[in-house]
Amino acid sequence: MAKVQGVLELATAAKAAARRIAGASTGAKNAALLAYARRLETEAGPVLEANARDLAEAKRHGLSPAKQDRLKLDPKRLDAIAQGLREIAALPDPVGEITRMTVRPNGLRVGRMRVPLGVIAIIYEARPNVTCDAAGLCIKSGNAVILRGGSEAFHSSTALARLAALSLEEAGLPAAAVTMVPTTDRKEVARLLKLDTLIDLVIPRGGKELIRAVVEGSTIPVIFHYDGVCHTFVDESADIPMAVRVCFNAKVQRPGVCNAMETLLVHEKIAPAFFEKMLPAYRKAGVEIRGCARTKKLAPWVKAAKPGDFGKEFLELILAVKVVGSLDEAMEHIARFGSMHTDAIVTQDYARALRFVAEVDSSSVIVNASTRFSDGFQYGLGAEMGISTQKLHARGPMGLEELTCSKFVVFGDGQIRE
Repeated sequence: MAKVQGVLELATAAKAAARRIAGASTGAKNAALLAYARRLETEAGPVLEANARDLAEAKRHGLSPAKQDRLKLDPKRLDAIAQGLREIAALPDPVGEITRMTVRPNGLRVGRMRVPLGVIAIIYEARPNVTCDAAGLCIKSGNAVILRGGSEAFHSSTALARLAALSLEEAGLPAAAVTMVPTTDRKEVARLLKLDTLIDLVIPRGGKELIRAVVEGSTIPVIFHYDGVCHTFVDESADIPMAVRVCFNAKVQRPGVCNAMETLLVHEKIAPAFFEKMLPAYRKAGVEIRGCARTKKLAPWVKAAKPGDFGKEFLELILAVKVVGSLDEAMEHIARFGSMHTDAIVTQDYARALRFVAEVDSSSVIVNASTRFSDGFQYGLGAEMGISTQKLHARGPMGLEELTCSKFVVFGDGQIRE
């Protein structure tokens, strides 16, 4: 890793590295990614030791079990991260692709070339795997990246970033293309967010407070999503065993992530039969159900939902449940309380599925599958830089293509403008 002191020096080095990696060959970038994957497997010891240190501190500070799970690394998770890097290496390189080439009446050939964004700053919390995802995607897309992990994962993220820098050097690329802010001092983040002449884009990943602080403090463009208030609507025509399987996975598999389901909507016609199978499964898994009045009428043992429970991102084994009278009511609820992240429908009615897909205004809309699939790796992007719920530049999981922009390229043979 480049030996720099303070964010100004770090960003200056990243800017210089960005110029070099932008012109790197696909082969060199892939070599760095494959070297990184190999190091995660052969040099896992120091990473796991650093992670154990972070976990011990997290327990002392009373982090919730869900947050500790997001922080934890083990050989299985490192293997999955390494496989993700290999998948990124196998993906087509978007840099240099020329599209929309047209010939003008005067003979000029006008097209668009895909190019890297430049220097990207990633500010994130207790998810050290983001270090590898961000580094891998930026290397392949020809960008330099400045990483600022949360204090909870500082040692883990630093160890992972070091392996990335070593892998870049091994491939003949600048180590400063992947750098970690070497402090947990928040004042350095505030300084980083003002370096708009050196940094081209900021992507925050974490809780709403972190994201708002970044958006409000940055003079650099920011891509973000505030919440992951994900819904699943069980339609009256749903296959009940399928619905139980999908809804269980969406809430229970990893409750502390942004694509976990937070609100379950159930059509009134299927609610009695569905709840008979679904609610005991949740109860056995330790899920706290906060139900509307109609839910409580069918299952008196559930807790009564408070108004603030609908539209809340719990990030733990808590689920808001509401019985609705129609597809329209379900979509109106999502429009009012959702965060435009990921929403799903379970139905056997093709026409109703198409209505849901067309009318629900979220970055991912899913039919008959878990909201947990809203993820760059699961979508075939190799990994993701984050999920955007905005509508400019990028929306949904951000992969390689979303980390590039285009410039016009024009080919002529002596034309002049009259």
